[in-house]
Parts: sequence; structure tokens; C-alpha cells
Amino acid sequence: MQLKPLLSIATTGEEILTQKAEPVTVFDQALHTLADNMLSTMLNANGVGIAATQVFSKAAMFIMASNPNERYPDAPLMAPIVVINPQILAASAATEVGVEGCLSIPGQRLSISRHCEIKVQFQSLDGQLHQQTLTGFVARIFQHEYDHLQGITLLERVNLMATKIQVTQC
Repeated sequence: MQLKPLLSIATTGEEILTQKAEPVTVFDQALHTLADNMLSTMLNANGVGIAATQVFSKAAMFIMASNPNERYPDAPLMAPIVVINPQILAASAATEVGVEGCLSIPGQRLSISRHCEIKVQFQSLDGQLHQQTLTGFVARIFQHEYDHLQGITLLERVNLMATKIQVTQC
């Protein structure tokens, strides 16, 4: 088995983290290679998600692969999903505060309010369109990585939350 190269992960203060990702229009081998390398990088860092902008790519793409690990011992087990050109179509009014970490902010964990349920649309590596309803921890991962593609960091999300006092539990 050949190991995929690990990519450098952008950290707080790097400009790429504040930029909006650009839609993916070409679904080619280079995109597959980027996805493979992102997955290897994420797993090596004990992450459950990684956005292309975190590895210095402007592609509107991220990977979710929830699995119990050192950082998230209670995470549900799910196969890796490559999410391209994501959209959040609907979100529940109910929100829940949970502790999140970020590969771009090593060593920090922050309490973040997220929607309990979201309806999403995205393309897969072959360009096929998918719609899913996500709940719980997987919905949290999607929203976190989606923020990255919008140029919103975890620290900025905390600041946005500071203006919202009311949280409706799931």
C-alpha cells in the first residue's frame, strides 16, 4: 500500500483561511489526487473533517470522515465522504452547543452553537449531485467545514455567536 503525501495545513493568520473557496468545475484525476491527499492529511492529524482551503487549495471541497479517535473519542463511525460545491438548503431552528477543535487552530477547543439538523446538497468526485439530511455530530462537521469554504474560521464563528444569546436545544 502506497501512502499518500501529507499536505501542509494552514494555521490561524494565514490568508487562505479568510478567503472564499471557488466552485469546482472540472472533475478530473487532479481532483481525485487532492481528495486522497486531503484524506491522508486529515487522518494523520486525527481530524474528522478537512476543507481544501486548509491545505492551501481554493477548491470548494471538503472531506468528512467521522471516526472515534484521540480528539473525538465519542464520534460516530462513518466512511469518508468527499463533498464538492456544498450548499446548505435548510437548517433547523434548534441549535446545540458542542465543543469543536480545528486542524488550523492546533491545541484549542471551543464551544460552538450549530444547527441540530441540516438539509444539504453537494457533488461527489464524479460530479454527481447528492442531497442528504444530516443530524448531530455529522451535521456539526458539515457546518464547520462549510464555514471554512466561506472564509469563516472557528474563532470568527465564536465572535459571531457572541452576538446571539438565545440557543434552542435539540
